[in-house]
Order: sequence, then structure tokens, then C-alpha cells
Amino acid sequence: MSDKNNILLISENENFSKVLAAKLIFLRQNDNIVLSDYNDAMNSVELYAPDIVLVYGKADDEIYNLISCLRKNKSLCIILITDAYDPEFILSAYDCGADDFIMSSADSFEFVLRIVHNVKHNSTKLLYLRSLKVLEQLGAVDENTGIYNYQHAKQIIENYIDDNLLDTGCFLALSSTQESKTKFDIEKLAIVVKNSIRVDDTVTFGKGAKLYILLPKADLNQALVVFNKIKESCSGDFGICAGITSIAHKNFEEFEHEALNSLSNAVATNMDYSFAQDNQETLDDWLDDGEVSRKGYKFFRQMFNKKLEKVITPVFYRLQKTYEEKLFDTEIDQYTDEEQCVFKLKNKKQESTLKIVYPGFTKIIVYITHEGLDSPENKDIQIPLTKITQKELVKIVEDFIKEFKRASV
Repeated sequence: MSDKNNILLISENENFSKVLAAKLIFLRQNDNIVLSDYNDAMNSVELYAPDIVLVYGKADDEIYNLISCLRKNKSLCIILITDAYDPEFILSAYDCGADDFIMSSADSFEFVLRIVHNVKHNSTKLLYLRSLKVLEQLGAVDENTGIYNYQHAKQIIENYIDDNLLDTGCFLALSSTQESKTKFDIEKLAIVVKNSIRVDDTVTFGKGAKLYILLPKADLNQALVVFNKIKESCSGDFGICAGITSIAHKNFEEFEHEALNSLSNAVATNMDYSFAQDNQETLDDWLDDGEVSRKGYKFFRQMFNKKLEKVITPVFYRLQKTYEEKLFDTEIDQYTDEEQCVFKLKNKKQESTLKIVYPGFTKIIVYITHEGLDSPENKDIQIPLTKITQKELVKIVEDFIKEFKRASV
């Protein structure tokens, strides 16, 4: 190993290497420029242990493979040098592991500034890697994913909240859907989550095969955006669902309990996500206060569509099949669309209709009408979107069927 601070320049063009080397003004007394071609690059990295690696070339598989191989050494700082500004080439190089890029036509001072910036950045990265290694050795961090283990989750999250005087934010508990249990890979999910959150967010393993995410100062809409981003990234491999709650005025045990209960509810009702009760009440208040924004309307519309798909349609279909064998000489019709959902019963004596209408806010309205009757059977029921569960809807429809049977006697 050399006692110099080495900068490794990798290029297949020897003439360019010499021209570029002349631009690289020595930053410190013991800086040293080392030239290498692609074939000898890995040997040069091992021999000279450079701080910075400059890779010059054009977009092709060879340079992508080289950057990917260099990236296996986590302590390296890799800077791409390119002749032309090609966003696709640069982004592909970033995906392979490049830390930065610079144009080959740049002046010497720009090279110097870029290298100084990356030296500082790399020093911070090396400090992080050393700290991470210590945490792995202590068992606080999983060495395969770099995520905090559950036994340290409470301490990590509470320390973050206390250190930042955090009083608002959302907490998510993630797990696989019932249908995806056999395909679920928590390590894959961990990688997706790490790529979907901000540097200020905190992710840990949870109880069982779950992940926890703390989103500081995030509201309900922002938490849902993060969840949807994670869900879409996992869609090709397995399905996930979430329990979501606010952390305001709660300790770790309280918001963990709420999130896990909400997650259980999401799994049981075959929903993508479920909100804790305090969030549900907050959602209902939006309508009461007349503060449903355009963004809020879109959010609630998406929620209704999901309830339509996961709750209303399956319940209507299942109850139709169940009661077709129990209600003799009675026609049962049911259909659902984006505007209304109808469950209709008809025989020679009676015709009754249960209609669910979504008026475009935070609640649905259930209209129950028995032809020829005034009251009390005919009624309207308002239900908050967040409280529409399969259990609740089955009860309403079965009560409606009992009233139909009494009315048709």
C-alpha cells in the first residue's frame, strides 16, 4: 500500500489520460495521480488503495460493469468523466454505483473543486461505514440490510424523537398481504423501503416479519404517498399492507400498538392499508370543518375506490350467493360502480333496495328503501369512509335482508 493520497484515473484512451492528468492540480503535497486501463483497474485499486477513482469512457456495458465491480468496495468514491452530457448514461452510471460526474472539457479548477467536494463526502461516508460496522458487531443493525433490529427499535426511535424535539409525524407498520405470505421476502422489502424514504426517516425491523417506518413531521397524505411508492416497487414480487398512525402525544408503545392493530385490520379485511382510530376521527373532521381541499378530495376518492374493490364488491357478491339458497322465490340483484352500489331483493309481495352512494366527501350514504313502507324501516345511514369494514357492511346488509323478510310476510 502506498503512503500517498492516490487518485486513480481509469481510461482506455492513453492520450486522454495524460491530458487529464495535467488538469489534476495536486491538492495536497502527497497527492499522486495513478493511471490505469480497464483491464488493470481492480489490481490498481488493490495495489494503490486510492481515495478517489475517476472513470472515463462512453456509454456501454464495459464501463457499467467496471463501475459495478468498483462499487463492491464501499470505501471508494467513484467519479464518472464523460465527453457529452447524456442524462441516460449518467443515471445508468449512478445506478451502477457512481458517486458523481464531471465533463471532460471542464477547467482545472472545476476538477479540483469537484474532487475536494468528493473527498469530504467520502470522509463522511467512511465514518458512517465504521459506525455501521460497530452497530452490526453490537447486534443493533442487521448486517444483510443495514436496518436496525427490533430489540433496539424502541430506543432508536425514541432517541430520534427526543433529540429532534419531534411532536408530529406518522408511524407505519408494514407486512405482507395474506396472499403473498409464501412469496414474501423481508430483505427485499427492506431494500425497497431504504430506497423509498428520505435521509431523515427511520426504518427498523418490527415484531415478526414486519418493518417499522418513522416519518417525522409527515401528515397522513404524505405517509400514504410513501406507502404507495413502496407498494408499487414491490408489486412484481409480492403484496404488502400497512397500519398507519400519528405519533403526536404518544410514546413508542402507544403508537406501535395502534399501528399493529391497524395492520391486523388491513390484513383481515384484505385492504392495502388501515388508519388508527385517531387518524380516522381527524379525517372525519375535515368535512365538518369545511376544509376538504382539492388534494384531500383526490385522497378520499382513492380511498372510496379501494373500499369499493376490497370491501363492498366482495361483500355484495358473497351475500348474494349465500342468500340465493336461503330466500325462496326471491330475486337477488347486485352491482357496483364508481357512483353507486345496489343490493336489491324482489319477490311477489315485496321489493326492497339497499343503495350505497358516494357523494364525494369523507362519508358514504346507505339508502334503504322497502317499497310500500314509510318508517321506521326506510332510512338513510351515513358512514365515514374509514369505518367501512367487511364486518360492518355485512351487518348492515343482513339487517336489511331481515327487514325484507319481515315486510314480505
